[in-house]
Parts: sequence; C-alpha cells; structure tokens
Amino acid sequence: MSVTASVEERIQQIRTEVAGLHAELVRYGLVAWTAGNISGRVPGTEFFVIKPSGVGYDDLTAGNMILCTLDGSPVPGTPGAGLAPSSDTAAHAYVYRHMPDVGGVVHTHSPYATAWAARGESVPCVLTAMADEFGGEIPVGPFAVIGDDSIGRGIVSTLAGHRSRAVLMRNHGPFTVGRDARDAVKAAVMLEDVARTVHLSRQLGEPVPLDPADIDSLFHRYQNVYGQPAGPAPAPPAAPPQPAASTPAPTTSRSA
Repeated sequence: MSVTASVEERIQQIRTEVAGLHAELVRYGLVAWTAGNISGRVPGTEFFVIKPSGVGYDDLTAGNMILCTLDGSPVPGTPGAGLAPSSDTAAHAYVYRHMPDVGGVVHTHSPYATAWAARGESVPCVLTAMADEFGGEIPVGPFAVIGDDSIGRGIVSTLAGHRSRAVLMRNHGPFTVGRDARDAVKAAVMLEDVARTVHLSRQLGEPVPLDPADIDSLFHRYQNVYGQPAGPAPAPPAAPPQPAASTPAPTTSRSA
C-alpha cells in the first residue's frame, strides 16, 4: 500500500488510539475474555482500524490492529494484516459506509445493556443522564446473524433519524457509535450505566418518564453548553511571590 506520510501518520494515530481504548472496556466491566471490539475511522481516508479476532485484551497493541478498507477487507502488507479481523468487521464497515459522520464504533456484551437486548426491550428515557447523552430512549435493533453486514444494516436502519448513539441488537448486545472511537467508547460506558440504573429503578416500581420537551432541553444543553469551551486551555495561575531570603545569623557551632 502506498500512502502519503500524512496519511501514514493518521493511520498510526488511530492504531494507537484504538488499541489503547480497549483497556477502557475492561476497566468499566463491559467485556469478558475476548468478546467485544472497537474500531476507528482514519480521518480523510477510506480506511478504518479494528481489533483482531479472539486476541486477549492484554495482548492488543497498535501493531496488531488491522487496517481495513470500507468494504471490510484487510489491507495487504500492513501491520496486523496476517491476523483475522474481528467477526463484526463487516458490520462496522457497513456503518462507516452509510453513516459518514461516524468515526468510531464499539460493541460490547456489557451485562445490563445486554440483558435489555435479550428481552428485546428499549431502555426508556427516565433519567436526565439519558436525555443528556442519548436524547431519548435506547432503541432495540433487529436480531441479525454474526459474520456478514446484517448487524450493520440493523444498526443503520435503527439509528436513522434517531438521536441515540446506542442501539441494543436483539438477543446479542449493544453497539455504540461516535464522532471518533473515544466518543463511541464513552457512549458504551454511559449506556451500561443508565441500563443498570433503570433496571434497579424498576425493582422499586415503574420509573417516571421524562417529558419530551425536557428531554429536548437537556439534550441541547449537554451537547452544546456542558463542559469547557473550545479553544486553548487557560494559562495556569501565576505562582505566588516568594519572600526574600533572610541573611542567616552568624553561628559559632561546628559542622557535624
């Protein structure tokens, strides 16, 4: 593969980012053994990077991430190309082809979100955190076989016209998307958190739904106002002035 130095730099950056982000899935208890995967689109190219199939999380490195074209084919002669890519590669590729604003895709089997998927039930929007992050309920996608682009088709059709960055694929588990891989990982973490909380609330009774107007308001505030403004970080405060050093008094003691 012949690419410019600039593209090669971007590929290496996404390799490093995607490899490192897999540790976050383990950290937040979203995966077991080798299940789950993260991919990241290489900006300005027709490539994305995804983890290899069946490789332990402790063994994932930038060098064994697999560079793929947007049809899901590994790029020959690149690092990791000798390994089989994730079994969900075709699904990720389909999402990238049909959702051009998506820069990252994550799949986990996180317990609470997957439990909702097993029931084929959407998570209702009953928390401000859900309104903030997802702009409504977490929808359920259709059951789809693993290994071809059927899952990708289900993700795209379910999220079409929906503000949610997460979908529960029925009898399988959650998939999340984001503007980049890190954003998609954040969505996966937040999805599991709200899926757990809503499940717990149901043990106490029926959760109270949020008013649609309040959901809109919360979503707009979080997406457009929350957090630090864009731009350079503010300069750190100046160190307080130090007192002038005093002249030590003469001493007659001997050095030890």
